[in-house]
Amino acid sequence: MAILERTHLDIIRAVDRHGSLTAAAEHLHLTQSALSHAVRKLEDQLGVPVWHREGRSLRPTQAGDYLLRLANRLLPQLEHAEEVLGQFARGERGTLRVGMECHPCYQWLLKIVAPYLAAWPTVDVDVKQKFQFGGIGALFGHEIDVLVTPDPLYKSGLKFEPVFDYEQVLVVGPEHPLRGAVYVTPQQLADETLITYPVAIDRLDVYTEFLMPEGISPRRQKPIETTDIMLQMVASGRGVAALPRWLVEENTTKFDVTAVTLGQGGVKKQIHLGIREADAGTDYLRAFLTLARSHRQATD
Repeated sequence: MAILERTHLDIIRAVDRHGSLTAAAEHLHLTQSALSHAVRKLEDQLGVPVWHREGRSLRPTQAGDYLLRLANRLLPQLEHAEEVLGQFARGERGTLRVGMECHPCYQWLLKIVAPYLAAWPTVDVDVKQKFQFGGIGALFGHEIDVLVTPDPLYKSGLKFEPVFDYEQVLVVGPEHPLRGAVYVTPQQLADETLITYPVAIDRLDVYTEFLMPEGISPRRQKPIETTDIMLQMVASGRGVAALPRWLVEENTTKFDVTAVTLGQGGVKKQIHLGIREADAGTDYLRAFLTLARSHRQATD
């Protein structure tokens, strides 16, 4: 009977990441012969090859591809568990890993992190922005502990809590004809250059909750990575943008821009914090949620 060990998963992942047995062995601090022996023994026990060997290159078989997916799912959880246990052994609280699923959320997070670090001197905070619009998998995979998102996806094993209410608005420059308008209609954006963050249209509220229901598209969409450059572009008359009202108001002294309500009723949103239900009792994680809630109440 084959016995699948963690070492096998480490090898499978290392070969995929580093491209060869030699490089994988170096990364794992093994000799190439020891690594090759471990793989051959596993293949003999399984009765199926893990790789197709094409000269010096390796291509995973169907079985190897399954093991790679298994390794990518299980190893981060094991590594996280080892890290947490090590922190307990050293008398440390650990690191709170926060994943961001929206660009403006980072500005909000800064308001929470400073008082949190002051209150919890033995806890570090690590912000991971690579999970923009893909954080659910990171939560389940134990790659992050908290997901900051305006669009919670309720799944078994996860818990989401609203911590900040805001309004999505149109941002216009000093010479724009909509400056001073009470609100803007979707039709008024048909001839505009809309400056957005570089994400899919179906994850942009100005499209999903304002333009698309009316079948309207802007004349041009221009993606910009950073908020400051986006606001500078708007102030220079290069287009309009859609951002949270609080973010616009915080930058009106820095940039000559104005917020205009999207539609008569406006586009109302919330920032949510998502965690794994199993972690809800963790003291420093619970304290982060409590601080976020209190910040929300203080700004109501």
